[in-house]
Amino acid sequence: MLWLLLLQVWVSCLWLGHSEVVTSFESSCPQFFFREIPPNEALEPEKPAWICQRYKNQYFFATLYDRQERIPVYSAYIYEPGPGKRPKTWMVEPQLMGPTYPKTMEKEWTLINHYNVSLEKLSESQAVLQDYKNLTGLNRGHLNPNGHHQNYSSRMATFTLTNIVPQDEKLNGGAWNNYEQQTMIKKTQGCETTYVIVGAVPGNNYIAKGRVNKPSYLWSSACCVVDNNHRKAWAVIAQNDQNQVQLLTLGELEGMLTQLYGRGQVSLFDSECPRE
Repeated sequence: MLWLLLLQVWVSCLWLGHSEVVTSFESSCPQFFFREIPPNEALEPEKPAWICQRYKNQYFFATLYDRQERIPVYSAYIYEPGPGKRPKTWMVEPQLMGPTYPKTMEKEWTLINHYNVSLEKLSESQAVLQDYKNLTGLNRGHLNPNGHHQNYSSRMATFTLTNIVPQDEKLNGGAWNNYEQQTMIKKTQGCETTYVIVGAVPGNNYIAKGRVNKPSYLWSSACCVVDNNHRKAWAVIAQNDQNQVQLLTLGELEGMLTQLYGRGQVSLFDSECPRE
């Protein structure tokens, strides 16, 4: 009997180790970070969730999620742009409700109709589609944008509400879009691999009757591997109520985030990414 109990514990631990909501990125999906080193603890919120974003049994990016504010802190991915259709279906993260739920992102409809989940239970753990309805001057802003991915599955994986923040619609369709679609193409010329981390600084305003935080700032950082001996890095930051983006060095962004988060010195990438 004891042997059977130990076996059950071992199996459950093994299963949890491969789940989507994980205990650390280093052990579960480190491939989305330069040198497999994620940002340091200075960005961690009070109620964090580490999500290896899984779709169709494959990891596509990593997101540190703020359970309390119901927005991502950051999403990390490898820049691999390609042509293709923009998906329209939005998904959520079942395992934010608990480890017994599916390991891959799902549509709300699927969870409600096939897993006996109520919308109330789902909405306790994260933002849901209802939260983003009837917005004025804001829309659903991707941290990890679908346009930075080369096939339909990887683009589809970005359409999860754990990768979305309430973003100023003029910024989202204007200066931020220009950065994502034009500046990134120029900046990544000559790069063998480009690691990207995009984040949102929580603000003092909310949508959905106080359920979902509206970030005060959005920021993006990149570390590009040119070859074995050369790296380059850059960053941007934008206030989430203005249609303009400020281009920075990686060191400048880390300095600004250190002040904005107030939880100690922020380090986004391994020390081999240039800060100047």
